[in-house]
Amino acid sequence: MGVVRETNDGERRVALVPKVVEKLTRMGVDVIVESGAGLGALIPDDAYTQAGAKLGDPWSAQVIAKVATPSKDEVSRMRSGQTLIGFLNPRGDAEGIAALKAAGVQGFAMEAIPRISRAQAMDALSSQGNVSGYKAVLLAASESTRFFPMLTTAAGTVKPATVLILGVGVAGLQALATAKRLGGRPTGYDVRPEVADQVRSVGAQWLDLGIDAAGEGGYARELTDAERDAQQQALENAIKSFDVVITTALVPGRPAPRLVTAAAVEGMKPGSVIVDLAGETGGNCELTEPGQTVVKHGVTICSPLNLPATMPEHASELYSRNVQELLQLMLDDNAQLAPDFDDEIIAGACVTCEKEAN
Repeated sequence: MGVVRETNDGERRVALVPKVVEKLTRMGVDVIVESGAGLGALIPDDAYTQAGAKLGDPWSAQVIAKVATPSKDEVSRMRSGQTLIGFLNPRGDAEGIAALKAAGVQGFAMEAIPRISRAQAMDALSSQGNVSGYKAVLLAASESTRFFPMLTTAAGTVKPATVLILGVGVAGLQALATAKRLGGRPTGYDVRPEVADQVRSVGAQWLDLGIDAAGEGGYARELTDAERDAQQQALENAIKSFDVVITTALVPGRPAPRLVTAAAVEGMKPGSVIVDLAGETGGNCELTEPGQTVVKHGVTICSPLNLPATMPEHASELYSRNVQELLQLMLDDNAQLAPDFDDEIIAGACVTCEKEAN
């Protein structure tokens, strides 16, 4: 198995950490790590060699582990018959998937793993979503002109910040819990009303707008035009009363739904903060500038890209365990690669399968 050094701008994570490398080598897997692969996550080469890995050319390995979608140059370094595990963006990068197929590479996309109970330990979207939700609240707190907790001082009492989280998936729930731990008053909203109990379980309030858009696989379905109009008007009225709004709403394979209109931003109190976690697919806020922090109508709008990479140590640890669990499912008792495509996890994750060629 090869562990490559990530080359995408700002990507500091690494696909495997030494603890997981040690477990894999004990199983009989030979691990080759590219020199410097772990430096972004503050992991030196020596830590890998001590865990049983060898330093060398990971692109020669039978299985290659990555985090970010491979570039054209990286795909050109691969050969037919190799297996690639990583975030491959199968719904948004048709050209990249086609290039992997043309190269004869068997690609397993971490984001395509079915979201079922048996696959929870492999769910990289959830593990990295936890990082994003946590860091989004810290970013909001640092940009806010107001305290998160209630403070009682000799000079008087300061009210706690009110925080609205739009989209209650893993990132949203972590954001709610983190805002609560910081002393804020969090409220969650989602078009799937069945998640209301999850919102309350972390000590947050539920914002009920009377819209139900539950879809397949734990995701929200796309709203109808009428539902979207009703939602936007109700949200526009609600948003104006919050100090912080964090948006996490995504629809797989589609542009991010617009939840925060320009009018809603204009109605917020000056000094308020919006953190838009959907910037990579266009943003949930109408005034979002992906990758930038801007001030509009006195409101700070942050749209960070790839937040998990800003916490590379723990993000890498979590992702590495996800990769380990998937790889173990693909190995036989002799640590040989033998994926069973009758397994719904293997079949779902494989986006450029050899079985198609057969």
